[in-house]
Amino acid sequence: MRPEIDYGAVFRAGQAPAAVLTPDFVMVDVNDVFLKVSGRGREALLDRDVFDVFPPNPAASEDPEQQGAQMLRTSLEQVLTTRRRDFIPLQRYDIEVVDRPGVFEERYWSTVLNPILGPHGEVRWIVLTIDEVTDFVLALRRHGVGGEQEGRADSLALQLQALNDQLRQAHREQRETTSALREAIERQRRLVYDASHDLRNPLTGLLTELEVALSEPGCDLQRMLRKLLRDAERLNDIVADLLDLARLDTEPHENDRLIDLAEFVTEELDRRTPGASVLTRLDPHVCVRASAIRLARLLSNLMTNAERHTNTTIEVVVAADPPDAVLEVLDDGPGIPAEDRERVFERRYRREEARLRDPGGSGLGLSIAREIAQEHGGRLYAADHRGGARLVLRLPLATK
Repeated sequence: MRPEIDYGAVFRAGQAPAAVLTPDFVMVDVNDVFLKVSGRGREALLDRDVFDVFPPNPAASEDPEQQGAQMLRTSLEQVLTTRRRDFIPLQRYDIEVVDRPGVFEERYWSTVLNPILGPHGEVRWIVLTIDEVTDFVLALRRHGVGGEQEGRADSLALQLQALNDQLRQAHREQRETTSALREAIERQRRLVYDASHDLRNPLTGLLTELEVALSEPGCDLQRMLRKLLRDAERLNDIVADLLDLARLDTEPHENDRLIDLAEFVTEELDRRTPGASVLTRLDPHVCVRASAIRLARLLSNLMTNAERHTNTTIEVVVAADPPDAVLEVLDDGPGIPAEDRERVFERRYRREEARLRDPGGSGLGLSIAREIAQEHGGRLYAADHRGGARLVLRLPLATK
């Protein structure tokens, strides 16, 4: 039978000075060693802000960033933000002498902060554990001769503090980089997995129709060829989307030129085979600086999306709204519910209505369009519109 453990008694009997803080930095428990090194009674510490009990020594340093109180506050805030352990290898944090307000004892500490998380991942407590190294720092001074060695010891302490800040910053950057890499790998993994399913459907159709053509000499070849062509076009669209995503993730942004949006939209619409009635309201001399190839891909994706959902008419608008140039594509289809206006730009996300209208869609078109917009310093979003969807592209205005 496992023995029952009194964790409160274990904490209070610990050999390292320790205190338990709330997320507001209020001390709710301390162990016996902490009382000893701080020179204060339990009643003077509990239910009080740690920085009220241990105020900073204004004479410790002319630079507030070098004060122990500031370093401790920064470390505590780091723990609350990251919900991860943080540490301060060396800090000078002088302690005010009991019953002598304004008089401080010079003290040096090594501090470790550990978050205790609640059931939903929130920080409920912070356990502050310290190791006093004042004797070590003062011993360094005693081994020197005169003020030069004493100054050298002070310099060492400050150098260690600066090194601690650099290590903490490097650790944060490493975590952020690692997290970004994991997200990119996971995104690519999901994309490859989902794309394989999209590719499988037209490939299966192609194989099935070819097998039928070989086994049934009298079949309707024209009908079969039309079906094979549709499947081949779907394969081409999916591969084109995947290639665009690969370029957006890896290729640098280059080959920009000045583009008059009204002229550009007119030329691009003339190249398309109309899938619906298209109306235009194009203000002249609205110019942007962009890659013509990528901007054409963005517009094509918006038009394809509108054609998929419209009932009768699509409207394309170009206007200036300084400091932005605005291009809008509107349709008279069912529209996009407010709760889905961000999700439609996620890679692979497709609303149920979209799946029913076009079961073979890849769910990448709007995601690619938004990434192209962001690549050019702009933004693409779904806006309010009565009786349909309204997709708005905003790019920085450029002058000729």
